[in-house]
Amino acid sequence: MNRKEALAIVKEHLNEARYTHTVGVMETAIKLAEKYGEDVKKAELAAIFHDYAKFRPKDEMKEIIIEQNMSKDLLEHHHSLWHAPVGAYLVQKEVGIKDEAVLRAIEYHTYGRPNMTMLEKIVYVADYIEPGRSFPGVEEVRQSAENSLDEALFLCLRNTIVFLIGRKQPIYPMTINTYNSVVQGGGH
Repeated sequence: MNRKEALAIVKEHLNEARYTHTVGVMETAIKLAEKYGEDVKKAELAAIFHDYAKFRPKDEMKEIIIEQNMSKDLLEHHHSLWHAPVGAYLVQKEVGIKDEAVLRAIEYHTYGRPNMTMLEKIVYVADYIEPGRSFPGVEEVRQSAENSLDEALFLCLRNTIVFLIGRKQPIYPMTINTYNSVVQGGGH
């Protein structure tokens, strides 16, 4: 599947703003993959499909989480996390993408996981720093991504956790586990 075909498929499932975001994530993921020696085609594909399920009805996503025996603790946290694992499942089922590395990069792009692969880190960071993003701290992460993907990942996680604490919102345990893995691994 080439870029044009992939973008045409995903465009059907996104609104205009989210499609623009997706193109930004794709372009950023390609640059990061080139910079850090990752498979550019896999980074491109994972980035294009990372938000494939973003606008699926909550009931449908909940049903898929239950039926596919995904982590039940997802249901105890904000539904904005659901589209990542559900998206990985739907991209495989509906689009026919079978590459496990691509599917995992989609699955973990919202909360990460300990010992993320280079491809998973690239999609996670690209989603955070794509050019359309504008919020406190994003420029620091963009600059950091120029020198160290691990440092950029650390900053993404730190900023997300601090943001959620500031809003008195619960933090998904996998996000904490990912942060701890990055800090303990000394990767930042």
